Amino acid sequence: MSTFFISSTFSTLKPKPKAFTVRCNSLPPTVHTFWKWFEDEKVVSSKSPAKPGTVKEGLGLVAQRDIARNEVVLEVPKRFWINPDTVSGSDIGRVCNGLKPWISVALFLIREKLREDEYSTWRSYINILPDSTDSTIFWSEEELSEIEGTQLLSTTLSVKEYVKNEFAQVQEQVILPNKQLFPFSVKLDDFIWAFGILRSRAFSRLRGQNLVLIPLADLINHSPSITTEDYAYEIKGAGLFSRDQIFSLRSPIPVKAGEQVLIQYDLNKSNAELALDYGFIESTPDRNTYTLTLQISSSDPFFDDKLDIAESNGTKEVQYFDITLGRPLPPKMLPYLRLVALGGTDAFLLESIFRNAVWDHLELPVSRDNEQVICQVVRSACQAALSGYRTTIEEDEKLEGGDMDPRLAIAVGIRTGEKKVLQHIDEIFKEREMELDEYEYYQERRLRDLGLVGEQGDIIFWEPK
Repeated sequence: MSTFFISSTFSTLKPKPKAFTVRCNSLPPTVHTFWKWFEDEKVVSSKSPAKPGTVKEGLGLVAQRDIARNEVVLEVPKRFWINPDTVSGSDIGRVCNGLKPWISVALFLIREKLREDEYSTWRSYINILPDSTDSTIFWSEEELSEIEGTQLLSTTLSVKEYVKNEFAQVQEQVILPNKQLFPFSVKLDDFIWAFGILRSRAFSRLRGQNLVLIPLADLINHSPSITTEDYAYEIKGAGLFSRDQIFSLRSPIPVKAGEQVLIQYDLNKSNAELALDYGFIESTPDRNTYTLTLQISSSDPFFDDKLDIAESNGTKEVQYFDITLGRPLPPKMLPYLRLVALGGTDAFLLESIFRNAVWDHLELPVSRDNEQVICQVVRSACQAALSGYRTTIEEDEKLEGGDMDPRLAIAVGIRTGEKKVLQHIDEIFKEREMELDEYEYYQERRLRDLGLVGEQGDIIFWEPK
């Protein structure tokens, strides 16, 4: 029998930092120094629409005057960007050739941070970067125990293991053989710090830029109430006769003087991704997602046929389906489930004569046995996953809304959200299981198409004349 199982997925590098509203206080000296650097370089001035401020999230951009919707808040020339091109033009450029882009930029950040005895163009920027965020990659073992049983825990551990392996390789191949470029001790914690900075602050959806840090612009925080990502930022030319490029940041909504300028980071990220990347979550239900992993077992006697059908219809041997709370199942999930469970007397649909039409047949219930199998297996997987959590939904809901540590609040929100999605999935298939006798299956549909079934569903027989 084909196997079904539930697991987590690992997302790739994606953009920016932090979270919500505003509360301005006095700025640390490092931020004053950073702002003065940009003033001296004529990037900003006292008339700039927004400047750094101390806010709930740490640092943010605060409006110095009223800002209109879609108004430019700031512009940062390319010479102040940090990307793989910046690394290539630096002292470590020659030893970073061939490295993954994020690794080369991570090494650049680490070197700029640790070379305290030398002058660095980037010193004032490095000094305002946080030592950590509330991203789960920075959590202690005790803090991680609060998300035991969640997909976020397995994803976090996978990410940390990935970073650890990349560090071991780059330390052996780049750092240790080039002591003149890295005369200080570089530790795994330094590498995790750089990874976390890139994960939370890098803009990765810009035209021609897969990975870039934009100092000052990366102070912009996230608002869950902003429901559009359009026009918040772009890359444009510096002028009619200039080849230089400028990063332009706009406010997607009107902002009053003294309020924080905010944007929407990514409408498609789940709470688990927000927690991993930035160290915050949202309370909206549609941020709660659980990933079902379905697989065509290699021991299935019809493995080759099923794999051919799956690949011909845009799915794979191992297929991931993201289920979001309150939303319908992904369109290809039920056909894929029916394909994986197909066997016994239903196996005739795998014959080559049906190859071009089999997916159409799988869009609808195939047989009562097939439909019952997928209901039972999915429900069993959901119950097994729910038993892996340390707390119940009711216990978590009693904690919500209290005065909790930010990381505990994330943990409670994540595990509550995952459990609600699992219950949502279980309820969908429980209802399907209860309605098995009401469905029309392949054989009935086939007989109806041939005109052999009456209006009441009875089979029509013809007596010979």
